[in-house]
Amino acid sequence: MDCLFCKIIAGEIPAFKIYEDAESVAILDVHPRAPGHTMVLPKHHSQNVIELPAEKLGPVFTAVQKVAKKLRDVLDCDGLTVGINQGRVSGQMVDHLHIHLIPRWKDDGGTSIHSVVDNPPKESFEIIFNKLK
Repeated sequence: MDCLFCKIIAGEIPAFKIYEDAESVAILDVHPRAPGHTMVLPKHHSQNVIELPAEKLGPVFTAVQKVAKKLRDVLDCDGLTVGINQGRVSGQMVDHLHIHLIPRWKDDGGTSIHSVVDNPPKESFEIIFNKLK
């Protein structure tokens, strides 16, 4: 397989691993948006969260929680932005699921995850709700 993250997980490409367990690896992002910007990678290759087998979700998000606590405790950040870019249109650059953990500090210049997109619905809430229920 020619997946960058699979090669990092296998140790074929060096990375700054800050956490590893049976199901996940956490590495520092090489293009950090903040000090300690980390990505949690499931060891099971899946392009996105929809394709990750259900039995793998829990262990991966347990790793996300452990890494989040580590970042908070070690870096003394005021908060974290946790996010997944799914698909090219959202900014996903590597076709292997990865969960970003971005440490946040008061007055760091960042904004809410709500600032990622500004595309309010043209249909009413009722129409959207009825499609989704």
